[in-house]
Amino acid sequence: MTDEYRTIATTSEGYYTEKRSKFLAFAHPVETVNEVKDIIAQYRKKYYDARHVCFAYMLGADRTDFRINDDGEPSSTAGKPILGQINSNDLTNILIVVVRYYGGVNLGTSGLIVAYREAAADAIAHATIITRQVEELVKYSFAYPQMNDVMRIVKDMNPRIISQTYDNTCEIVLSIRKSEAEQLRSRLAKLL
Repeated sequence: MTDEYRTIATTSEGYYTEKRSKFLAFAHPVETVNEVKDIIAQYRKKYYDARHVCFAYMLGADRTDFRINDDGEPSSTAGKPILGQINSNDLTNILIVVVRYYGGVNLGTSGLIVAYREAAADAIAHATIITRQVEELVKYSFAYPQMNDVMRIVKDMNPRIISQTYDNTCEIVLSIRKSEAEQLRSRLAKLL
């Protein structure tokens, strides 16, 4: 497993229209399923007059936590093409919601697949794609006299300091790229 993944920086929007049906697409960076549920609920409330609010999401650097929803459209004509766009752009920690306003003309299954795919693609095209690192927390307790040695390792390996307490026993919590976590742990362990 790699310790990098691609996601989007901020929320972006896309749009597609076909035979008077309007497809409004919204891509969101997300971290948890609860966040996904909250965002979907907001769209269902905001676009209460829309015929369908379909979505797909992908979570986790390993890209194994995902879900699609066709929201009343024929099976696999909405969520699957949206997820297809997420996959073809190799993205994760992303939710794409596509809101459909029915235009009075049926598009057929192939027309729906194209419409949802193009709306999702437009939202991704308007997004800023970024690469993030998978990080791991390293917690280390040490005696105060070891402070300089610990800080030298911290300066050398450059992890983010999440928290630190200095008392009789000091404790530091660091966040570092997953591939470097074991090296950091072993270097700190050698100080004991």
